[in-house]
Amino acid sequence: MKTSVSLFVLLSICLVLGSCSDSGSGQDPSDTFNQGEMLENMADNLIVPGFQSLETQVGLLDQSLDAFVQSPSTNTLDAAQSQWESAFMTWQSANSYNFGPGDRSLGTLEVLLGTFPVNTANIEANITDPSFDLNSSFALDIRGFLAIEYLLFGTSDDAAVVTQFTNSAARGTYLQTLSENLVSTVQDVNTEWATFSSSFVSQTGTDVGSSTTILFNNFASGFESLKNFKVGLPAGKRPGQTQAEPEQVEALYSAKSLEAIEAHLNTIENIWRGRSSSGQDGLGFVEYLNSVEGGPALVSATEAQLTAARAALSAVPDLSLSQNISQNITAVETLHTELQKLTRFFKSDMASLLGLSITFNSGDGD
Repeated sequence: MKTSVSLFVLLSICLVLGSCSDSGSGQDPSDTFNQGEMLENMADNLIVPGFQSLETQVGLLDQSLDAFVQSPSTNTLDAAQSQWESAFMTWQSANSYNFGPGDRSLGTLEVLLGTFPVNTANIEANITDPSFDLNSSFALDIRGFLAIEYLLFGTSDDAAVVTQFTNSAARGTYLQTLSENLVSTVQDVNTEWATFSSSFVSQTGTDVGSSTTILFNNFASGFESLKNFKVGLPAGKRPGQTQAEPEQVEALYSAKSLEAIEAHLNTIENIWRGRSSSGQDGLGFVEYLNSVEGGPALVSATEAQLTAARAALSAVPDLSLSQNISQNITAVETLHTELQKLTRFFKSDMASLLGLSITFNSGDGD
């Protein structure tokens, strides 16, 4: 557990610090492409609306969790679980923007809200420790969406969850604390993007500090998180693993791992295309690549591999991801392979053609 968490955190730390760098070829992209228009589209139609929707969803989650804590029952639990799923899937559309307001003092938004697997032993210890203060803790695997998931889904059945909260006021307090932290973090990021947006749009160019380079690295890193941690880690494909570990899936207790993978892949594809979650098309990396020599061929190859990856995801049987890894590992391994094939297109080839520097390291030699 500790190893997988540290790998997940390392990916985000390398992205923020830019200390694990690899440069592109330095080719100058076409002067005809309007970077500012692309960045404006990303900010106005993808990033800001994504955080606005997330703030709405976590606010509704907070309300449903309060209702459950105040009156534990299977009905209030069902409402809380349903709203958790809605908020968690909305989170998938905002988890690739770990720069600017998404780079918090304790870590990137990705690790603050989405670290998995959670440390259930420490969560249980914190619940029974009257002196525990989440705001004074640096631990990432005791908070966020997946810690809330554990508390809502982490026992044998809903009745057992209700009994836990009925018998323990401290458990309800911890759940509310996690929710309040989630809400305040998202609110802060959303508020800060309102003013950060103009700066983001204005920083054109291809140097390491440009918004285009930062966006590209977050796009590529977001894809790597999907491939390496949401699929590769439980499938046993990470360095040092000797076997599959189905308990390492992202949403173990709710069994929503495959849905989260699909939602995350949708976000990656939307950034690639410059397309909003509502389907509004604008300038994205596709148009940027089409403006440079060799770009159209790369776009064509990438589109074909995206289709193959989506087909592999659709072919995974209609079971939870952890069940598939235990019972039907071949389908999951095929999905990982098809995602792996996308890596060179989304990472090194794009960086080379656009003259962008890679400032993160996924740790697997890609």
